[in-house]
Amino acid sequence: MKGVILAGGSGSRLAPLTRITNKHLLPLYDRPMVTYAVEALVEAGVQELMLVTGGTHAGEFFRLLGNGHDYGIDRLFYAYQEREGGVAEALGLAERFVAGDRCCVMLADNVFERALGPVVRRFEAQEHGALIVLKEIEEDEHLRHLGVAELDGDRIVRIVEKPANPPSRLGATGLYFYDEQVWEVLPSLVPSGRGELEITDVINWYLERDQVEFEVIDGYWGDAGESIDAYYEVNDFVRSIRRGQAT
Repeated sequence: MKGVILAGGSGSRLAPLTRITNKHLLPLYDRPMVTYAVEALVEAGVQELMLVTGGTHAGEFFRLLGNGHDYGIDRLFYAYQEREGGVAEALGLAERFVAGDRCCVMLADNVFERALGPVVRRFEAQEHGALIVLKEIEEDEHLRHLGVAELDGDRIVRIVEKPANPPSRLGATGLYFYDEQVWEVLPSLVPSGRGELEITDVINWYLERDQVEFEVIDGYWGDAGESIDAYYEVNDFVRSIRRGQAT
């Protein structure tokens, strides 16, 4: 399986910090944010990665990660997103890299406490379709910033993007798994009201065909790009974990 790390976007929710660099290069405790996504996938056994980014700071990722060998990556590729067209458009740039294989897609501002190896292995054993990683979240205000699962019994029937009234407590994290059908889906998408191709629409395509499994992950999960407050909350969590490892 190939891994795709998405590190684009303007980072407007973290302004003015992002006026000087890409948000995924901002520090979380003692190292750049993107390295946590890299580490999580490598530790899960994903050895071939593509990083998709854009904007004026794209070259800084190459300066940081190089060929990826220092981070345990076997083969590291890069793709440049010329405009802010959304997460799904960014994923489309990885089609040649994935080359008909299955892929794991992770947003580079996501931090997970739990090791991702078991989720990766579950998808590898899945016959076909997609797998979405969810997190149980108590605060309605937080859910209103996420895609939220609408359930019928123990099945997801759709993902509702940024709902005013969340249909459940299960929010979508920034970790997705797709089989080779995803490359058929992406060209059929139409831009949302934001003018972007939404990753939620990709999952809903699979849901319409009853081809989605889901995993509700335990432990801490944080989206450091959601807001300034979320960025510092994730930073505090990472600091507590890394200081604990050092003692």
